[in-house]
Amino acid sequence: MSPTGVYSFIKPETLLKLLLPRTAENRYDSAIGNFLSKEARMFSRKIVPFTQPKRILIVRFSAIGDVVHGLPFAVALRTRFPHAEIAWLVESKTASLLHGHWALDRLIIVRKGWMKSWAEVGLMRKRLHAFAPDVTIDLQGLFKSSFAAWLSGAKYRIGFGGPDGREGSRWLNNYRVVPTEDHVIDRNLQLLEPFGVAGCSVDFDLPECEMDRRSAKNLLRREGLDGDFAIINVGAGWKAKLWREDRYAAVAKYLLEQWNLPSLVVWAGSEERTMAEAVVQGTDGAAILAPPTTLNELTALSRRATLFIGSDTGPLHIAAAVGTRCVGLYGPMPAKRNGPYGAQNRSLQIRSLEGTKISPHRAPRDLMDAIGVEFVCDACDTILTELTERNEMTTPFRESRELPRAA
Repeated sequence: MSPTGVYSFIKPETLLKLLLPRTAENRYDSAIGNFLSKEARMFSRKIVPFTQPKRILIVRFSAIGDVVHGLPFAVALRTRFPHAEIAWLVESKTASLLHGHWALDRLIIVRKGWMKSWAEVGLMRKRLHAFAPDVTIDLQGLFKSSFAAWLSGAKYRIGFGGPDGREGSRWLNNYRVVPTEDHVIDRNLQLLEPFGVAGCSVDFDLPECEMDRRSAKNLLRREGLDGDFAIINVGAGWKAKLWREDRYAAVAKYLLEQWNLPSLVVWAGSEERTMAEAVVQGTDGAAILAPPTTLNELTALSRRATLFIGSDTGPLHIAAAVGTRCVGLYGPMPAKRNGPYGAQNRSLQIRSLEGTKISPHRAPRDLMDAIGVEFVCDACDTILTELTERNEMTTPFRESRELPRAA
């Protein structure tokens, strides 16, 4: 087997075990601790023994929503250490979301699949050693993220313990926090506990450049969406998270009929475009197909939308991060952990995988199908009524209405 293919065929925890000798009792846990160095066994330590680190490295490679969920941690870290140099290690696909963020001094960008090449691993190690962090924070909780933190040479490596410390990451991170909060954002913020920091506010502060601002305004002007409008995102990272196109179309028709609120259907990639076109065709003119957009252009559009509707995926979390009211649709993953953050948003989950051994990636379609059109329309009504009462909407609400029902 070539060295570039090792990670493709062997699970990370298995690779560690193959590299280490067996102990007399066949106890790999002890062998791994001895192998990684003395500080790898100091798991009982709670507080990092310095108050002003000079250089801090955040490790969160992907995905889009997870990177967005990590931003409040970066903001809280910058607030706590205003003079430290803070870097973020991220994959190229999601790096654009972090460009220009005030909490970060630099980005260290790697391509996806870097662990499949010894050359890539060596190059990243050289770049990390050039930064020379005092401390790393592993927001991902996987072998590859903790391995990257270990490669950096940082003496203090903070990560998750318990079930959140997956794939052997608990052996490479020598300060572990077992999270107790429900939402992933609050769980991330608990990684500040080794610094003696608690009770942080949640701020995303996603940046917006002039080019993206102008692009969004021009698109909305072209499509006649200068007033209130909704965004519908049809796609998701997993098929198990998808909601049916005809149901999105029914929601879009309801929003126009009852709230005079047109919808813009966004997408990414050819498969999602086909889905988005099917939604638009089923709305009798209530929805408009968005043109191709970059992540940053989508962020700018979401910032200007009145409402965002979609399943558990990056664009939903971007919309929540810029303050747009959201209705999130959940099946395989728990809404209490991954829902759009904030009490102003609505997460809908009728059925879940709790109590089963089914992988979320292989969840049956009926988890999402359990969310009827009427539930989504009712959640939209709740949000739009609140906005109307606060004079944050200009479109009239039609008092006489009947919520559509799923077929």
